[in-house]
Amino acid sequence: MIDETKKASCFAQIADGLEPLGREELAGLGAARLRPVRRGIHFMADPAALYRINYGTRLCTRILLPIKRFACPDAKAIYRAASSIDWSRYFDLEQTFAVFASTAGSRVPHSQFAGLTLKDAVVDQFRAAFGRRPNVDPHHPHLWINLFIEKDQGTISIDTSGGSLHRRGYRLDSVDAPMQETVAAAMVRLSGWNGERPLADPMCGSGTLVLEAAMAYCRIPAGYRRPFFGFQQLPEYDPVAWNSVKAQMDSRIRKLPTGLISASDIDPKAITATRTNCKQLPHARGINVLRLDFNRIENLQNHTIVCNPPYGIRLQGAAPLEDLYRQLGDFLKQRCKGSDAYIYFGNREMIKRIGLKPAWKKPLRNGGLDGRVVKYAIY
Repeated sequence: MIDETKKASCFAQIADGLEPLGREELAGLGAARLRPVRRGIHFMADPAALYRINYGTRLCTRILLPIKRFACPDAKAIYRAASSIDWSRYFDLEQTFAVFASTAGSRVPHSQFAGLTLKDAVVDQFRAAFGRRPNVDPHHPHLWINLFIEKDQGTISIDTSGGSLHRRGYRLDSVDAPMQETVAAAMVRLSGWNGERPLADPMCGSGTLVLEAAMAYCRIPAGYRRPFFGFQQLPEYDPVAWNSVKAQMDSRIRKLPTGLISASDIDPKAITATRTNCKQLPHARGINVLRLDFNRIENLQNHTIVCNPPYGIRLQGAAPLEDLYRQLGDFLKQRCKGSDAYIYFGNREMIKRIGLKPAWKKPLRNGGLDGRVVKYAIY
């Protein structure tokens, strides 16, 4: 059985600016001695907490378990460090692996070269021991190995998530420029919505915002549809403890009240995508999904409104985009009395076009976009 007293040093990757929210979430999932840094959070966790965090985090993208820290003045140091690890403890010849590397202020030429050097060390070790080598699978490997070099210090970690946690598994259908799931979860968290009043997305796209809201309200773990986690490759992996953690978290799932969450969009493809995705999660079929231009919604009074309008990717040309945001501002002013709206601006120029005074603005990256979440209190 698992040793609950054995805590390991871990690192959670998270989008820039979400560190305070991530710290709060990780603490609630059992992490200890949390120390946020830019785009990440150092923490301690016993195995059960590690499983719980991977299964439950809505905001973090990967949970890394460092297994080797080393001085890294050059690429040869990467090879030596990687060669000193017994990789057969983590995977075998019939399984696959992949390396993802990043560097910051390092004398190693670039991250791709650093990752290739680590991969060569792993492959050479297996070939020397067994006469043949395991294969690399850059998309769905059994083992993800992370290499991070900052200045002259290197860290080799096992990705205990087994790939980015933003891939929830429910988005079977999509539209152009969908919002990343972790970003949508952050928007719901920033809104403070707790189910005490209805939530609506009048430009729902593929439904990511309403699905993240439904998962939060229904207490569906973010990894509910994930078939595999990287921690299952660890030598100390305890399947009994993992099944216990999963069963405990799944037992908290609750139903979605009728009419609590609604989604609409003018695009029939968006509505089809949202309805398809709603079928992938428990109780998400209870989201009311309609094909409707937001200008034709009679009112959304006393609601929490979340929205990721097009920002130049789904609409071509500046004039129609400006018109859209002006119409959205008019809709909020005229038909959403008593509501709080949380709008994501991938194109920050559109903030001034909406014609409303923000209650606050917060930076939030969505993929490569340096966007803003803006709150509007509608009186």
